[in-house]
Amino acid sequence: MGQEVRYRVRGGRPLNGTAFIQGAKNAVLPMIGAALLAAKGRTVLRNVPIIEDVYRALELAEHVGAKVEFHKAERTVVIDASQLGDPERAVLPAHIAARFRGSVLFVPALMHRMGRARIEGVGGCNLGSRNLDFHYRGFARLGAEVSEDSERNHINVKAGSLRGGHLYLDTPSHTGTENLIMASVLAQGTTVIEHAALEPEVIDVIEFLSRMGARISGGGTGFITVEGVDELTAVEHTIMSDRIDSGVFAMMTAATGGEVSLVGANIEHLGVARWKLEQMGVEFAQQGAVLHVRRDANTLLRPINAVTSPYPGFATDLQSPLMALSTLADGESYIHEAIYDGRFALADELNKMGAKVEVAGTRAIVHGPTDLHGSEVVAHDLRTGAALLLAGLAADGETVVAPGYLVDRGHSQFSARLTALGADVERV
Repeated sequence: MGQEVRYRVRGGRPLNGTAFIQGAKNAVLPMIGAALLAAKGRTVLRNVPIIEDVYRALELAEHVGAKVEFHKAERTVVIDASQLGDPERAVLPAHIAARFRGSVLFVPALMHRMGRARIEGVGGCNLGSRNLDFHYRGFARLGAEVSEDSERNHINVKAGSLRGGHLYLDTPSHTGTENLIMASVLAQGTTVIEHAALEPEVIDVIEFLSRMGARISGGGTGFITVEGVDELTAVEHTIMSDRIDSGVFAMMTAATGGEVSLVGANIEHLGVARWKLEQMGVEFAQQGAVLHVRRDANTLLRPINAVTSPYPGFATDLQSPLMALSTLADGESYIHEAIYDGRFALADELNKMGAKVEVAGTRAIVHGPTDLHGSEVVAHDLRTGAALLLAGLAADGETVVAPGYLVDRGHSQFSARLTALGADVERV
C-alpha cells in the first residue's frame, strides 16, 4: 500500500509560472455515486482529478456491478451502470469503505437500484456519531429501514419504495446535502431539504443530476425542493475546478513570494479565504478562467484573524495551510476552528520547524514572523500534509513530510505541478 510515500521539499524558491487546477474532489465523488442511478446509457465525467479517493470510489462502483473505464491521460471516467441490480452485490465492503469516507455516497444508488445496501466496517456505533447519523436519519424519513449490526460492525439499509418527505440537516454538510438529494431524486412525490449546504460543489452535483433528468430547485439557497422522477439517463459532464486545490496553490505562492497563474481557478469560489489572503497582502486578478496570484517578496505578510464556517465562510479545509502561512506574518494571528476539533495536530509539527503556535481548545494563536527550518514532520491528515509542504517551501533546508499517501488523497500530481513552478519537491 502507498504508506511508504513521502514528500521531500527544499525551501527558499519562489513559485513562478502556470499551474493547472484539478477537478473538484468534493464534486467528483458524489457524481460517481450519482452515475449509478442511471439504468441505461454510459456516463462520461471529464476533468476528473487523479487522486486516491477517485480510485477508491471507482473500485467501489465496480464492486457493486458497474463497468468503469478511467482514461487518465484525458482525465475522463466512463461509467456504465446498466447492469446494476443484483441485491447480493449491494455491499460496500470494509476493505474499501474503511479507507474512503465518501463510501456513504453510494447508498442512494444501491437503495434505488437494488432495494438495499450494507456498509461494512464503518466503525463502532456509527449511527450515533454526528458525522453520518443524519444521512441515515434522512434515508429513514424517506421510508428506508435502517438498522445496525454492532457485533459485525455493519449498517443495513432496506428500501421498499421510497417516498418524498421533509428532510433537514443539523449542520449544512455538503456530503449530507448531496446524499439526501440523491436519495430523493427517484423517490415518489416531493422532498424538501432544509438547512442545505451552499457549496459550489453541491450546485455542480445538482447541475449534473438535472442533466440526467432530475427535478431539483433551490440549489444555493439552503432550501432545496426535489420532485421525484421515474428514471435518470446517463449524460456527459465536466467537473468544476477544485477550490481547495486553488486555495492551497494561492497560499503556497504567497508563502514563497511568487507569481502564479492558476488555470481553471475561480476567485468567487474561494469565499472568505480570498478576503483573508488579500488582508495578508496577496494580490489577485481574475482573467477569464485564469486566476493570477502574486505576493511581493520584499514585504512581510500581515497577520489575520480567521474563523472557519460553512461556505461561503472560511473553509475548514484551508485552515491548516492558513496556519502555516501565518507563521510568516508580521504579528499575532488568531485562528478559531469551529467545525472540526481534530484540525490542530498541525501546530506541533509546525513548532518542530521553528514556528510558535499556541493551541487552547478550538483556538490557536500563531506568533509571527518566524524563520522556519527544515525538519522531519508527520502528515496527520490530507490538509495537514498540504500545509506542511507549504511550510517546507518557505523553510530553510530540507523538510520531509510523511505519510505522503494522505496528500495524494486530495491533490493530484502535486509534486509535478509544484516542480513546474520552480519548487524543489520530490515524491519518493
